[in-house]
Amino acid sequence: MSLIRTASPADVPAILGMIHDLAAYEKEPDAVVNDQEMLHAHLFGDKPQVYAHVVDSPVAGGPILGFALWFLNYSTWEGTHGIHLEDLYVRPEARGGGHGKALLRTLAGIAVERGYARVEWSVLDWNEPSINFYRSLGAAPMDGWHVFRLDGDALGSFGAPAAVRAGA
Repeated sequence: MSLIRTASPADVPAILGMIHDLAAYEKEPDAVVNDQEMLHAHLFGDKPQVYAHVVDSPVAGGPILGFALWFLNYSTWEGTHGIHLEDLYVRPEARGGGHGKALLRTLAGIAVERGYARVEWSVLDWNEPSINFYRSLGAAPMDGWHVFRLDGDALGSFGAPAAVRAGA
């Protein structure tokens, strides 16, 4: 049985460590800029808009076995919020124990309790184990949709004030 709870400030180092592990798994080991101070501020600052749940170890004082980090989105069609799952990670040695399913069930429960319309997330197209796992839960890919991202130099250039873009 998974022991799921809302993350606490003391969990930040473990969550950040698993974020690094996930980045390595996703073949982007050097892409994480986040640090403990930033993560703490976003999860536990004055007006947090990012949330996390963790899987406690069944052994007292043992390591956290996994986490789900999420935030709210909004559907203009449904007229209500939904949950966007940014990251779901279970340590390799703890996989197969139902922890990922328990984390997703927790988020689905929050959505149902609060009247949200959906829980959604992205998965890399080569990540067949995760895709198969999500399908086994009844989740379905959004056919016909592609995820777009504006970041880095393109974001800086496009988002620059008009005077800067015009070369003034």
